[in-house]
Amino acid sequence: MPLFYCPDIATRHELPEEEAAHALRVLRLGVGEKVQLTDGVGHFYEAVIADVSGKRCRVDILSQTTPAPLWQGHLHLAVAPTKNMDRMEWLAEKATEIGFDELSLLDCRFSERRVVKTERLDKILVAAMKQSLKATKPVLHEMMPFDKFVRQSFKGQKFIAHCYSEEEVEKDVSGEGLGQSYGTSAFRLSLLDALNPDEDALVLIGPEGDFSVEEVRLALSLGFQSVSLSASRLRTETAALVAVHLMNLTH
Repeated sequence: MPLFYCPDIATRHELPEEEAAHALRVLRLGVGEKVQLTDGVGHFYEAVIADVSGKRCRVDILSQTTPAPLWQGHLHLAVAPTKNMDRMEWLAEKATEIGFDELSLLDCRFSERRVVKTERLDKILVAAMKQSLKATKPVLHEMMPFDKFVRQSFKGQKFIAHCYSEEEVEKDVSGEGLGQSYGTSAFRLSLLDALNPDEDALVLIGPEGDFSVEEVRLALSLGFQSVSLSASRLRTETAALVAVHLMNLTH
């Protein structure tokens, strides 16, 4: 049974124009045929096509179900978009297939892309949600400056993945110590070891050139914890996907 995204289905028993076109013109569905719908916020609906008029497709709801979540807590990924948008689109698709709740875009000091058209990314999230038969679409946010983003209030654990050593973070440009310690034994733990499955989780992923050391210091001063994702150096989109996968393993 085909799955269609209908965010307003609880109040408006009609397929959105794009979904109606797919149902009527591509799949050639007609009156009396059953379809499965999702509102993107956790619910599935079984429906039957009740009326077709031009580009409009009205349905009657037969039943509503709320499937058990595939992961616990709220999984939030914040990433600096890559210069090549194909990589970001790949990330959005694959991360949705694995499962997460929220995607934020960061404008960092070393970012190679400062403008993102979120409309296309959102369509990819919708398509991936439908393809993987999920009832929840990740929330997508417009790009935000790094310093503004990290100063927001977040529930649960907060992590920043970067490649700096503890010594690099704790020294200024002259090589002198800053007189501030960010923790020794806990510095850059593996994300898998640092995650608490009973808490929501937010992970920050930097651009190809990594976060600046000043950005790392700012995040740590605001309660973020340094983590490592792999013994290898990963591309931005790979690191982001690894983060989503690790969050799923523990949640």
